[in-house]
Amino acid sequence: MAILFALVARGSVVLAEFGATSTNAGTIARQILEKIPGNNDTNVSYSQDCYIFHVKRTDGLTVLCMADDTAGRRIPFAFLEDIHQRFARTYGRAVHTAQAYGMNEEFSRVLSQQIEYYSSDPNADRMNRLKGEMSQVRNVMIENIDKVLERGDRLELLVDKTANMQGNTLRFRKQARRFRSTVWWRNVKLTIALIILLLVVVYVVLAFVCHGVTLPTCLK
Repeated sequence: MAILFALVARGSVVLAEFGATSTNAGTIARQILEKIPGNNDTNVSYSQDCYIFHVKRTDGLTVLCMADDTAGRRIPFAFLEDIHQRFARTYGRAVHTAQAYGMNEEFSRVLSQQIEYYSSDPNADRMNRLKGEMSQVRNVMIENIDKVLERGDRLELLVDKTANMQGNTLRFRKQARRFRSTVWWRNVKLTIALIILLLVVVYVVLAFVCHGVTLPTCLK
């Protein structure tokens, strides 16, 4: 999945967020929100290992997502633009006074749906190609997240692979059950074949014995 996490915030106040998998991306994202300089509209990306946090701030509303570095920038920023428009259109002026996570129950579902769409639906990228390169993406600078957060120790991004491991375990169990079932049926067929062969041998032996024995003639 290209996009793994997303949130919408007013300043450093998170209004809604959603994670497609278990990570500490939310912790890093909130620290990024606190470190973004100034109040002007901006588009910026911050790298962390093989993941990149993309940020779009417009009219005081910040939309952030974490994506694989293989996703490039066009799709993540198209996702951010889409989310910004949906959020502003849905909540309007309420955005300026909402409490932390005030829209999370409702809008997290929208984040989930759009993450799925932009991560897996080929139409998402095809649509963006037709629109052409987004102008704001051309000027995005990618900075190292450790420099931005100004921490002495390295802040690791922890992506939970449990879901993948569980999926692999389930597939292994299914394959093991399928293999055991195949072996069992093979043994059953072999046993039946041996029984039939044994019956044929017994039948042939009895046939020869019965035809080879002459009945005694009656005494006159």
